[in-house]
Amino acid sequence: QVQLVESGGGLVQPGGSLRLSCAASGIIFSLYVGAWYRQVPGKQRELVAQITSGGRINYYADSVKGRFIISRDIARNTVYLQMNSLKLEDAAVYYCNAASTSSSSYWGQGTLVTVSS
Repeated sequence: QVQLVESGGGLVQPGGSLRLSCAASGIIFSLYVGAWYRQVPGKQRELVAQITSGGRINYYADSVKGRFIISRDIARNTVYLQMNSLKLEDAAVYYCNAASTSSSSYWGQGTLVTVSS
């Protein structure tokens, strides 16, 4: 059974930082494209950052470039999202995704990030 478990969300002030973690079980995460999405009520889920199975970072949303960093720890079977200089508009539920070339796709349950002063 494949599970992706996100953690690290919480309440942070504007300008602050958080690091989200996505720990996988049941798959070798490094063989999958890892990605972080986010969603706010009433809006579509949007892709925030993506890292290939080879560890190449191939996408950041324009809104987070220069502030967010996606990375993976192969030994821990985990993908991270370091979020710096957080803005009010970064508040959302953040979801982790693992996708393979065979169209397998797995989602985590989401972790809430609240940015408020």
